[in-house]
Amino acid sequence: MSIMVPSKTPALITPGRQALDSALHQLDQAAGHLGLDDGLRTMLATPRRSLTVSVPVRREDGRLDVVQGYRVQHNVSRGPAKGGLRFHPATDIHEVTALAMWMTWKCALVGIPYGGAKGGVAIDPAVLTTRELERLTRRYVNEILPLIGPEKDIPAPDVGTDEQTMAWIMDTYSVNAGYSVPGVVTGKPTTLGGSLGRSGATSRGVQIAALAALGRSPEGVTVAVQGFGKVGAPAAQYLSDAGCKVVAVSDVSGAVHAAGGLDIAKLRAYAAETGGVRGFHQADALGHDELFELDVDVLVPAALEGVITEANAPRIRARLIVEGANGPTTPEADEILVGNGTTVVPDILANAGGVIVSYLEWVQNMQAYTWSSGDVELKLRELMLGAFSEVTSLAADRGLTLREAAHVIGVGRVAEVHQMRGLYP
Repeated sequence: MSIMVPSKTPALITPGRQALDSALHQLDQAAGHLGLDDGLRTMLATPRRSLTVSVPVRREDGRLDVVQGYRVQHNVSRGPAKGGLRFHPATDIHEVTALAMWMTWKCALVGIPYGGAKGGVAIDPAVLTTRELERLTRRYVNEILPLIGPEKDIPAPDVGTDEQTMAWIMDTYSVNAGYSVPGVVTGKPTTLGGSLGRSGATSRGVQIAALAALGRSPEGVTVAVQGFGKVGAPAAQYLSDAGCKVVAVSDVSGAVHAAGGLDIAKLRAYAAETGGVRGFHQADALGHDELFELDVDVLVPAALEGVITEANAPRIRARLIVEGANGPTTPEADEILVGNGTTVVPDILANAGGVIVSYLEWVQNMQAYTWSSGDVELKLRELMLGAFSEVTSLAADRGLTLREAAHVIGVGRVAEVHQMRGLYP
């Protein structure tokens, strides 16, 4: 039985629906390799809980807006649900479900005792004042309050959210509990129990995965980064610091290119000051689509889902793609890349650094203990490289792509737990 339920009507195909179709396709492939029966396949494809809420927010001019919010707990068989919270106008229940599913496999793959979850609010945070954002966040938390908690579901920052968002969530939850509960979220400011090394952890994981996949000295390796934001900008910095030559980056404002390599520190400062990379004086302007077609060694898609498609995949010249974003490559594009001999380090491996250090933060909170940044870095590197080794070994042994191998491991571990625990009547 196939668990694919793709949308064929063009009017119904949204980015979120495409992401969910991709996630289901990957699950179906893994289930086939594992020989899972139809019932277990269906259980793994179905979220444990999905909540849609209406979130009213009072604007500064007195208007009352109502936006849609979501929280999906895909699977909690291996531990409490874990996943980010994003504020983005295109967020919908399909996207959140896909992201929660990917988080389930990611946690299982890197060996941390979580299930997958995701939350989102369909709003552009850029159009809100700080006070409006705070009111929106706190009201959203009140709507999903029964679902979250340090033993149940632990949110974290994602697109459009940050440390301040997590501080508001922690405070709202703690006020309702009657005492401080730092373990209800991760990605908090360190003054509220956040972990050293959590900021930039996803990007650090991308760097670790990229260097491991290269299998050679990074000196002179050329890199293009699509999405110079929360993940992409630090990843570009870490890769540059390691000796790679980052020659092109892009964000919502535009794209820039410098054949001799970009000064990433100066570019980050420029983007912070001007709001984007466009117009950076030490580089040439580049079209967004042109970035994908550059003759570079490594391409890092680090923005949103579905940016590498069957339309642009044939023109990609990079021999290695390291997925900093969740679901940046569609299944159709995957087939083309495999046919062209391109190696793809999949998202559930390459960007797992964030959830790994979130786990380390949660452990510290639960134990009322603090590790040094060096300790956190060592634990992150150990888990990332261990998972990378497992994935590459399985891929070589069974003739699988890295994505197929990663999903076989992640899905297989979740399936095994389901089979061992059994089904409560």
